[in-house]
Amino acid sequence: MAAIAVAFTLGIAPTLAPIQAQTNYPERPVKIIVPIGPGGSYDLVGRALADVLSKRSGQSFFVENKPGAGTVVGTQAAAQSASDGYTLMVGGLSNMAFNSALYANLAYDPLRDFIPVAMVYRFGYVMVGRKDLPQADVRAIVAAAKDKPGSITVATAGVGTGQQLVAAAFMKAAGVKLLEVPYKSSPQAFTDLLAGRVDLFFDSIAAGLPYVQSEQARGIAVLSSKRSRLAPDVPTMSEAGVTGLDVDSWLAIVVPAKTPPAVVAKLRGDIRAVLPELAERFEKTGGEVWDKPEGLEAFVAAEHASWTKLIRDAGIKLD
Repeated sequence: MAAIAVAFTLGIAPTLAPIQAQTNYPERPVKIIVPIGPGGSYDLVGRALADVLSKRSGQSFFVENKPGAGTVVGTQAAAQSASDGYTLMVGGLSNMAFNSALYANLAYDPLRDFIPVAMVYRFGYVMVGRKDLPQADVRAIVAAAKDKPGSITVATAGVGTGQQLVAAAFMKAAGVKLLEVPYKSSPQAFTDLLAGRVDLFFDSIAAGLPYVQSEQARGIAVLSSKRSRLAPDVPTMSEAGVTGLDVDSWLAIVVPAKTPPAVVAKLRGDIRAVLPELAERFEKTGGEVWDKPEGLEAFVAAEHASWTKLIRDAGIKLD
């Protein structure tokens, strides 16, 4: 009866037999597609969830890494998978928001082809400066950049990466032009930042704070809605004088469109139930558990719209 009530609440009128079958979900191993290679935040979330969901359900949840073209290959594979609840995917800003604007002929539609099941993880970015940068805070950086556009350099870690797009978001919000210096990866960018060959770099808090804490670089501001527990003395960008730049990067579990509502509801409940078990693990990575029980589809649609506009306005493309 409870399963039938859930189904009708979600606006469907199934027959009794399929719903009764769905209450036994999962009855076989469940694959979680991670659209990048091993390592990184997508992989962290996929493997952490696979671990705790396997223990909770008594059924195997396992990760399948499918890297390629950023996050495109794995995401397309997930979109084309059976809508039965046995293929999940880790979705985030890259594959659910950025790619629609970065690629002219994307083979999937993140809003049409997926259902957001549950938010899982949230982390912020940090603006890091070389340790001898004359401008010690955001206001001074903005003033110098407005006085001489292009006089301050900012490293980027590849076209279309979160690091480049966050830098673009900062320039738009602050109304300044920084001189972009492209690198192929985050470690390469940090190497030149620490050597004083580039002024600024935006990266995840987890990646940037070790250099700040060791005083090899300067933590200027975090681009998140609140200060990081790992760097309580580093102000948010809003506190530092640039408003409208609360960039909380997020990761969620999504499933192919047309996955049965009862399966989505069961999976959503199970994920939300195990999130507290992941709090300590996620905090050590510079992020946090993010349980957002309502408005998931509207939230993802709003993120998609805002980032698509920013990327197109900045003229950033990958094809």
